[in-house]
Order: sequence, then structure tokens, then C-alpha cells
Amino acid sequence: MLKVIPVEEAVGLPLAHDITEIIPGKHKGPAFRRGHIVRQEDVSKLLDVGKRHLYVMELEKDELHEEDAARRLAKAAAGPNLTLTDPSEGRINLVAGISGLLKVDAELLYRFNSLGDLMLATLPSNHYVRRGTVVAGTRTIPVVVKEDLIQRAEALCKEKPIVTLLPVPPKRVHLVVTGSEVFTGRIKDGFEPVISRKVGEMGSHLESVKLAPDDPDVIADHIKNAKQAGADIILVSGGMSVDPDDKSPEGIRRSGAKIESHGFPVLPGSMFVLAYLNEAPVLGLSGCVLHDSFTAFDMLLPRLLAGEKITRADIMAMGHGGLQVKHDH
Repeated sequence: MLKVIPVEEAVGLPLAHDITEIIPGKHKGPAFRRGHIVRQEDVSKLLDVGKRHLYVMELEKDELHEEDAARRLAKAAAGPNLTLTDPSEGRINLVAGISGLLKVDAELLYRFNSLGDLMLATLPSNHYVRRGTVVAGTRTIPVVVKEDLIQRAEALCKEKPIVTLLPVPPKRVHLVVTGSEVFTGRIKDGFEPVISRKVGEMGSHLESVKLAPDDPDVIADHIKNAKQAGADIILVSGGMSVDPDDKSPEGIRRSGAKIESHGFPVLPGSMFVLAYLNEAPVLGLSGCVLHDSFTAFDMLLPRLLAGEKITRADIMAMGHGGLQVKHDH
């Protein structure tokens, strides 16, 4: 139970929650922490931050303070590889303990937030996040909640957590660059540096780069050789469109790979091909990878490196959020 008393009468009593101070454009944070014993000299500052009355707390047996409740909510929602911050202004953050692939169970998250008087907000699922990134935050809405509410939230997460961080172990990535103009040396390949950087940023290594002319049989041989050499992921760049000179999709087919989808509901990246040669994903990349900073490749790469099997149904679901907007700087 919370009792409200005028600030002037609170001297000598502990604060029931953090008191926030906001300096526009500069700072927002606790001016006084929960448990702080109000002193006579604090009264004017409390009045300055708009506090004419303060909460003094007398908890009933079945009640929890917001900080204790938030600790339990965060613990329930968080899967492995996540660390929890201390509460600040009633909020606890879930922080990436490793670099990896963030997975959020959106349906469970909806049910959790629908319980009322509590909240959990997350970054989008299927994003690669670096160690130290805040991936979610949780708190209760009131300062005091019934323990029964927190128990229901905990029960919801009993079978599986809402927020999970999957490790992305190093994988052996092979690249086949197609196009007679590159193969003959007329133009320099631009795919290798881009792909090498993106793969490297996620802890893997571009192990092999082969050049192929616009010949489906040569492309197919390179793909089969990459598989035999132990490639975990095979990337085929260039020549993915419906242009008669573009032979890469046919080369992927002739390698014996089973095509999951030619065409993605993603812009840029609509001409991509995803296939599987046995268990190894073969990903056909169109030219947008060269000049757009974020494409279907960036949406797929962390999931493939994490060992996820991407199905045609997964690809069709990528349309929601699949439009990447260019920002003018």
C-alpha cells in the first residue's frame, strides 16, 4: 500500500521509488534513488522537479515493489546469453552477453504485455546484435503490484523465454562470383570486399573466392567443389535476374541444389535465390549487395550463420519489414 504525504512532511522518511529529473536536451535520470532518506535540504530540489507529494510505502503481504517485480519479470523473460542490469527508475534492461542472433517470441511477448500493469519492449527478432547491446527493457506500470500478476507472467515464460540470444559460431563461407565481364578481367569484382567484411563482422571467414563465366555448368562445378571442400554456406553473386545472359540460378539448379525460392518479398533483394545442397545453404545474391547497405543478404546472413534452416515459408514472411528505406544524409 502507498501513502501520499506532502514533501515537507517526508523529512526523515525513505523514498518509495526513484525520483526522475529531466533537463531538456541534456539529461534524464534519477535525482534521488529509492530508499534515500529525505533531508531538509532535499525539499527545495524535490519541489523543483515537480514533486509536491511523495509516496511512502507500506507493502501488504501479497504486494511487490516495482524494482523487485521488474527483477522477476526480467529473469522470467530472458533466455541464455543475456545479462540483467540493476533497476533504474523501476526499469531493468536485458543486455546481450555475447554477440549473436536475437530471437523474440512475438506471440509470447504479446501475451505477456496483455497481462496488464507490466511491459516488455524488445528490439526486432532475427537481428544480429553485438555484445553489450540493450535488447529489451521491462518494468511494471504502477509502483506497487500484486504478486499474483508477476506469478502469471512467470508461468507464461515457464516453458520458454521470450527473448533468446543464439550464438553465431564461425562458419566456413565460400563465394562464387559469376559474370563473364569479371571472369575475363574487364571489370574488377566488387562482391568479395563487401561480403568478406559482412561475414567477418559476424565472426566468420570468407574461406574461398572463385570466379566463373556466365556458364551454368562452370557455376555448378564451383558450387559442388565448394561443398566438397567443406563449405558451410555457399554464396553465388551476380547474374540473378531474368535477363537471358544471367545464368546463376540455372547454375545453382545444375549443382543439384534444391531451390527453396527464387524471388524474395524484400527490397532491395527481390531477385535472390535460396537453395540447399544437402544441408548447406546456397544463396544467390543480386547486384544490390554492391550498392545498398542493407539488403535481403543482411536479413539472412545472421540466421544462416546461426545454423537456422530458412524455409520458403520463412522467406514469404520477410515481406513484413522487407522494405529497406534509403535515408538521405
